[in-house]
Amino acid sequence: MSDRGRTSETARISLVVVLVAGGLFVVLAWLLIPWHWLPGEHVRAVPASSVFTAAQIDRAEHVSWLFRYAAWGNLAIGLVVALVLGLTPLGSKLVGRLPGRWWWQVVEAAGLLTAIGVAVQLPLAARGHQIDRRYGLSHQGWGSWLQDQVVSGAVAAVFTGIGVLVLLALVRKAPRTWPAWAAVAGAALTMIGSFVYPVVVEPLFNNFSSMPAGALRSDIFRLAAAEHVHIDDVLVADASKRTTTLNAYVSGFGSTRRVVVYDTVLRSLTDAEIENIVAHELGHAKHQDVLVGTVLGAAGGAFAVGLLGLIVGDGRLLRRAGVSDAADPRVLPLLFALMAVAALLVSPLQNTMSRAVEARADRTALAVTGDPETFIAMQKQLALRSLADPTPPRISQFWFGSHPTVLQRIGMARIS
Repeated sequence: MSDRGRTSETARISLVVVLVAGGLFVVLAWLLIPWHWLPGEHVRAVPASSVFTAAQIDRAEHVSWLFRYAAWGNLAIGLVVALVLGLTPLGSKLVGRLPGRWWWQVVEAAGLLTAIGVAVQLPLAARGHQIDRRYGLSHQGWGSWLQDQVVSGAVAAVFTGIGVLVLLALVRKAPRTWPAWAAVAGAALTMIGSFVYPVVVEPLFNNFSSMPAGALRSDIFRLAAAEHVHIDDVLVADASKRTTTLNAYVSGFGSTRRVVVYDTVLRSLTDAEIENIVAHELGHAKHQDVLVGTVLGAAGGAFAVGLLGLIVGDGRLLRRAGVSDAADPRVLPLLFALMAVAALLVSPLQNTMSRAVEARADRTALAVTGDPETFIAMQKQLALRSLADPTPPRISQFWFGSHPTVLQRIGMARIS
């Protein structure tokens, strides 16, 4: 088959992958995401002045803007660097100088490009940590903080490296049909990554211990039974070594699912408030939110592979990047640039779904505890300890807000 015929067949397969994966994503999202935050009711944010003092609001808004400048600046820097490396021959020439066979070049390139991304964003990330320390959100030393940046970068390099290595191996092995195989492989890697993350990655950053026996632990197991959620344990993370903020989360699914509470929560909240925050996390477990998010991520990843097939099949971006073949390891800077753009563009959809899921977990916690006043007190404490902006800019909340605002969450509690 001629190169033109092969390219045409790859484009057709890519289009099929886009249509199938995209359709699957839409159907799953429609069925599994609770788009209406409060069925039968319209959620209204309560006035900030009804919850916080003027001084608390001013302080939270000031600190939040400092963080936004650092975060948005890093987003812009990372995107610009990725585009310069990916859409010019600069990146391909850089990768072309790496020694070894093609697969080793892929590994080296994934590490190198990740390291460049971490390095260019390090100054503003350090500025963010400086703000954390200045306003009492963290007591973590600079050495420990820098170690976290290195470990985070290494984890990103490993996960990304595995993905692009599998992708290029399939492009080389099946040059005509690779989009179909890569879509399946990408979905499988997404599922595997989410499954192993709690037991492989989380221990790199925190130590975990069982919540001590006592009335609180017993009450949490009672809440789990009321929500029809099976748990073997409730874990406590030693998060106080890097933050003073309050948090809890659920990660993994199946046999790796875990409910985790920060040790700062146990030290700062009343038992009733802790039960409310854990009831929220049990709500995620009840509705299998991690698994649902992973499945949607797998479908979205397959959709992205189909788009990638269409993009590289067109050839114009490959030529702009100084690469003639999608199987060449020198294509990695272009792939990293496309991933950076995709991550920015899908953020509004991803966070819109996340806010809906978080609102449902809030509803579940309110229903099982039957204690809206404690829920409100807990939300206020979470916001005060993290200096969260009670009224973030609409564009910021739309694009980057993964949770409803504290005023929206309190509004839901007052309706319930």
